[in-house]
Amino acid sequence: MSDKSNTGIDRRDLLIASIATVGASAALAVSARTASAQEAAAPAARAASGTVYTGDVIDGKKVVSALDVDDLEPGQKHLLYFQGAQMPTGQHWNVSVTVAKGAKPGKRGVLTSGVHGDEMSNIHTVQTVMNQLDPAQMSGTVMAVTDVARPAIESMQRRWPNQGRGIDLIDMNREWPGNENGATAPSRHAGLLFNRLLRPNADFAIDFHTGTTGFEVTAFNIGGMDVPEVKAMLELYPVGQIFDNHVYPGVLHNAFMDVGIPSFTPEIGAARILDLEMISLFVEGTMNVLKHYGIVGGAMGRTAKDVNVFIGNSAFPILATQGGIVEHLVKLNDKVEPGQKVAIQRNSFGEVVAEYTSGVAGEVTGQRSDAMSEPGNPLVFILFHKAALEGVESYPE
Repeated sequence: MSDKSNTGIDRRDLLIASIATVGASAALAVSARTASAQEAAAPAARAASGTVYTGDVIDGKKVVSALDVDDLEPGQKHLLYFQGAQMPTGQHWNVSVTVAKGAKPGKRGVLTSGVHGDEMSNIHTVQTVMNQLDPAQMSGTVMAVTDVARPAIESMQRRWPNQGRGIDLIDMNREWPGNENGATAPSRHAGLLFNRLLRPNADFAIDFHTGTTGFEVTAFNIGGMDVPEVKAMLELYPVGQIFDNHVYPGVLHNAFMDVGIPSFTPEIGAARILDLEMISLFVEGTMNVLKHYGIVGGAMGRTAKDVNVFIGNSAFPILATQGGIVEHLVKLNDKVEPGQKVAIQRNSFGEVVAEYTSGVAGEVTGQRSDAMSEPGNPLVFILFHKAALEGVESYPE
């Protein structure tokens, strides 16, 4: 039987909406909160004005269900677990939290990674930054959450394997700011983290990513340069490309932006590997950001002024029209012109079945790394400048 009603409404979507409505009603009865993600964020943030310890200890690290970094001892590093959404067994997806609390007061920065489970260089970048910090010499606080989507990381796959209606893979970077009473575990997990951990402790935030499995990207940053504080941070990285765009609703850095916290997303090469050369660029840039906010001292490292940075506001996608083996004719960061051939595709006989050309002038920012492709797969993304932006832009996360 079709899942579509006569009016074209997907029954599964209707079921989700019904579940969310029931959850909201229950939440209203119990706690007088609204289940709307936008409306729930403010009271949840206020609730997180004090740290709440659950009483659990995992590997010597205390577990919290809400955190206020002001409650922590200054001049020290604190290793905690934050209690996220429940598993089907009733246990919790606990995420790792490292807080470097400066000896003196100052700005509060939040660094996140692991929103997608197949991304490793971003985790290593955040860990490396945190290992360089000496709280005794700091003014302010840096909090790192390195494994946001724990179940996705456990299987090193991009999406959260939700169990609600049979296996359903959910992209957690379309769920923010989440909903503590939502219809899926990822939505609830996002709501808990955003309301009780991330938002209450951030004066600025950086959400680190890489390309996805089968698709590698250059070293580049994504953010809206029309926001002066974001522009200032983006220009502190010695990387070759900036994607000047606010991109999709539901991504974590936009959830921060929506509540007035300046934020952006670095993209650090390919998934499932550690690209140490790229990582070093983003560590240097992030330390520059911390110096910019006065959290750490010292001279600035290299910035965008020291590299030939290319700024574009749109990503032109080239999609496969055939199945077969893909041969790239250009490399990441190469400049291309309209009509330039960028890839060819061969079938099982070795015959060329498709040739792909650029429709814009720009720079290659992403390429399919899996050698084979079926129709519809992205093969190349080209960063370029579009005179007038329309709607939501794609990008090769």
